[in-house]
Amino acid sequence: MAGGKERRRNFVNKKTAPYIFLLPMIVLFGVFMVYPVIKSLALSFYDFEGGEYLFCGINNYVTMFRDPVFWKSLGNTFIYLAIQVPVMVILSLILGVLVEENFLKFRTCYRISVFLPSVTALVAYAMIFKLLFNTDFGLVNHFLRSVGWSGVDWLNSVWGARAVVIMGITWRWTGYNTIIMIAGLKGIPTELYESADMDGASFLQKFFRITIPMVKSIILFVSITSTIGTLQLFDESFVLTKGGPDNATITIGHYLYNTGFSYYKFGYAAALSYALVIIIGILSFVQFKATNGGDNS
Repeated sequence: MAGGKERRRNFVNKKTAPYIFLLPMIVLFGVFMVYPVIKSLALSFYDFEGGEYLFCGINNYVTMFRDPVFWKSLGNTFIYLAIQVPVMVILSLILGVLVEENFLKFRTCYRISVFLPSVTALVAYAMIFKLLFNTDFGLVNHFLRSVGWSGVDWLNSVWGARAVVIMGITWRWTGYNTIIMIAGLKGIPTELYESADMDGASFLQKFFRITIPMVKSIILFVSITSTIGTLQLFDESFVLTKGGPDNATITIGHYLYNTGFSYYKFGYAAALSYALVIIIGILSFVQFKATNGGDNS
């Protein structure tokens, strides 16, 4: 008994204790994160046929490059990315600056109202957007007709459906990014603005010469996270438009879901997921390099 206690004392010491305490988390991370990543990579080289997995080499990747729906979904995703991410980053920065202005009263209420859309249930807001943009009795078309314009077949036309998806994403996530921007804005020394006021600088001069340079790293962070989120976009495409009309709004994440869980092509779906990972990595690297790593200097 004494020998066993002595061995336990020798094993549990200041050097090993942190790893012992972290062991449960390391095991969970390995089982639910590392193993699925490795397994999905291996799965991308297999095809599911006749109830069993057969090794097919790089055929899934070759098929992907020849798949017109894959390119359509990738194109749609990049359309959302090119339009929605810059708009959302600019809006979140402007809202963050305005909410932090000293002349504004009840700032807490404004912050809450800006942030609320990001915690709204997806299905709830998707149903509201469907009603708002309904061709026959939607409130948006009713307003357009009341001012003399013709209604738009929002959810059944290519660019109309894309516009609804973009507006839905922007509405839902701008507030989330605004809160991040506000946190960055609070880190700007007030002395800089006071000095600018003494020199007679205007609001726009302070915005472009102080605010933007000082929150460059926050803008980079928001841009990268928004890019990753948009490339992984699934919910809005699935709930709002079902990927239609004629795959005009389907995203690569939505197509990945259909491939795996509607067509049961799990190997091909795994290949699509790794193509998405590579695209996210490349774009994140480009953004990081283009902004010099978010260096505020």
